[in-house]
Amino acid sequence: MSFRYLALGDSYTIGESVQETERFPNQLATLLANDGVAVEVTIIARTGWTTDELWQGIQAETVTPPYDMVSLLIGVNNQYRGRDIKEYREGFIFLLQKAIEYAGGDAKRVIVFSIPDWGVTPFAYGRNTTQIADEINAFNKVNHEEADTAGVHYVDVTPISRMALNDKSLIASDGLHPSGKMYAEWAKSALPVALSILK
Repeated sequence: MSFRYLALGDSYTIGESVQETERFPNQLATLLANDGVAVEVTIIARTGWTTDELWQGIQAETVTPPYDMVSLLIGVNNQYRGRDIKEYREGFIFLLQKAIEYAGGDAKRVIVFSIPDWGVTPFAYGRNTTQIADEINAFNKVNHEEADTAGVHYVDVTPISRMALNDKSLIASDGLHPSGKMYAEWAKSALPVALSILK
């Protein structure tokens, strides 16, 4: 039998500028398969989506719970567009509750991923990268707090994203999004949690 994994998010989940096989949910499924755990991946994500747009996107799709595992990575576009952090918290709590619902009501089957820091990418040249980093940290403080409150798993990929400052091979050809190489590191970070959920 194969487990069902639902990945919810934005450009970082749909893997903007990389091949489908290089997206982090797909790479995670490959790593799980290497461990003898078969996983079927469903992704609801689009580049540019904020919290409210992700919810609109979910409503436009056919969601068939319960899923064996659900991941949520959302918020960079709220930060990028200068949206209010309180609004982000409200939207994030709502989406996290939906993620738990889709996991059959089991919080231990849900993984929240932190927001990566796009301030280290070529796209951010000439911008206030300290301010970007501070804002990303503030948004991640919110999603980490809410993940802990809800009792879900949390995988912090932000430090991995910041390694791109000195290693451009971690950035995709568009100069903004992670490369398949960086997504491989995210998948490796999430593997122990995914195994604990599915084994």
